[in-house]
Amino acid sequence: MRPINEIPVQIGEEDRALAREMIDRIGDKWTLLIIATLGQSEQMRFTELRDSIEGISQKMLTKTLRQLERDGLISRKVYPVVPPKVEYRLTPLGHSLLALVTGICGWVSTHLPEIEEARRAFALNE
Repeated sequence: MRPINEIPVQIGEEDRALAREMIDRIGDKWTLLIIATLGQSEQMRFTELRDSIEGISQKMLTKTLRQLERDGLISRKVYPVVPPKVEYRLTPLGHSLLALVTGICGWVSTHLPEIEEARRAFALNE
């Protein structure tokens, strides 16, 4: 059996590290929620994103947006106005990830009753 942390594709060591980093990023709850939220609109301002994602702090939103921009999943446009206006949107690469994120969200929604039942059964057996 393959170790869980091994990337099951034929790529070099340097690419393997990047692949692992991207899997970690994509698996992050804030990344999933930001991608899903941006997928519902052509573009969104920072405050719209923050207000749309329950529980995210300004610091965490800023950090995650920067990482997603660095990785080419979102673009950021700054308008030269006062107060500053910044808009975020998914790039074509981000849209390709949106399809997978939508699938994950759909899976969760479909299986919530089963997950809740499994958790109840687990709690009874503890």
